[in-house]
Amino acid sequence: MERILFGDNQFFGINHLSEEKARNQAMRFQNIDSVIDVLQEALKAGVGGFMCTTHDTIEKIADRVRADAGAWEGFTFYPGMPYAHKYANAVTELGYFDALRKFLPKDGLVDTMLRGGMALLNRDIEGMMTLLVDAEMQMFEGLKTPVIFLQNVVTDLIQGLGIIDAFRIFADHCQTRYGARAGFITMNLPRLLPLLHQAGIENPIVCANVNKIAFRMAGGIESYREATARYPARVIAMSVLASGGIRPREAIEWVVNEPYVESILFGASSRSNIIDTVNLIREFDGRKQVAA
Repeated sequence: MERILFGDNQFFGINHLSEEKARNQAMRFQNIDSVIDVLQEALKAGVGGFMCTTHDTIEKIADRVRADAGAWEGFTFYPGMPYAHKYANAVTELGYFDALRKFLPKDGLVDTMLRGGMALLNRDIEGMMTLLVDAEMQMFEGLKTPVIFLQNVVTDLIQGLGIIDAFRIFADHCQTRYGARAGFITMNLPRLLPLLHQAGIENPIVCANVNKIAFRMAGGIESYREATARYPARVIAMSVLASGGIRPREAIEWVVNEPYVESILFGASSRSNIIDTVNLIREFDGRKQVAA
């Protein structure tokens, strides 16, 4: 897994610091070419890992990558699912049946529908979970997806319900059908890690908020350190700037030195911000290696 990963929030008008900036970004990135340009800048800067939702725009990006593979050498998708708004919008626009036809995998359509139907009738978690994954993964056919993430809405719901078998089912299906590792996005890392351990998932890939001021870090910094010491995990740090609450240089110097952080996820909408962030991570990584 890459040390530096690029996110997609900026493409969909998500900005926790400024609603005005979020609206401006959403308008700018309605044009798919604008999104492609930013992703190309990230790739040129050495950020090939792209953590993304399964928004319709991502499907268009996947089509562009397939159509011109040479221009995207080294670019890797790390999809996160489910994207709930997509399903709600499709049902509103198309109706239930046509929405099903749109999202269900085209190969083995009858089998998939039966699997989903039996899942609903029997409350079969395995059938529902695998149906969900297969539907979402259609857009990435033929592309590199070494890790498939469960979005925090579902990850943390499963935590709350205590249905830890769902974690194992998700991980097993990602590996068996797609040759991919399972990843888990969460807002409560200290609580999740022991549950993944109980589910038999060792050294899991987990994405969570990690920043110097403990912004949206459940339990605080020390609980993260204690949890990862007891249950080792490959942690991807997101929200490292705490939504603008920490200056970039200070934020990155701190997060680079957290021993459990394997990768750093960031989003940016301009070439200069991408390059500045990448250079800071590399600078402090270099200092860390020298100190070691």
